[in-house]
Amino acid sequence: MQGTLYSEHSVLKEIWLAPSTEIARKCANNLIDIYGKRFLKAVTCLENCLKDLLSFYSFPDLDARKISSSNMIERLNKKIRRHTSVIEIFPSKDSYIRFVTTYLMEYAEDWSVSRAYLSKDSIEATLQIAA
Repeated sequence: MQGTLYSEHSVLKEIWLAPSTEIARKCANNLIDIYGKRFLKAVTCLENCLKDLLSFYSFPDLDARKISSSNMIERLNKKIRRHTSVIEIFPSKDSYIRFVTTYLMEYAEDWSVSRAYLSKDSIEATLQIAA
């Protein structure tokens, strides 16, 4: 059972790791053919949303490793949990929201000044493509 689960995940992952839209569509069609009867709802969802799911291929200069991972969001959530657990009890929901908002503003400022996640050139190219 474990081997089957791994192979299903690897087939799905091939779609987003494909070097081009055409190859990604072929991988998706292959997955649909293999698992269409077994996972009807999931395959139907994939078929209906495939165009949107593969839209990132229209942006040529983006680093796929950076847009395909949720590590950055998970790390941010972990930091928020760590900071809020120090306080333990907030007097109100509003105080919690103010605290987290302030932290997020500082975090965003750090990223905009010191650590560019996506290069300025790739962002400008993306904006030109989107315009």
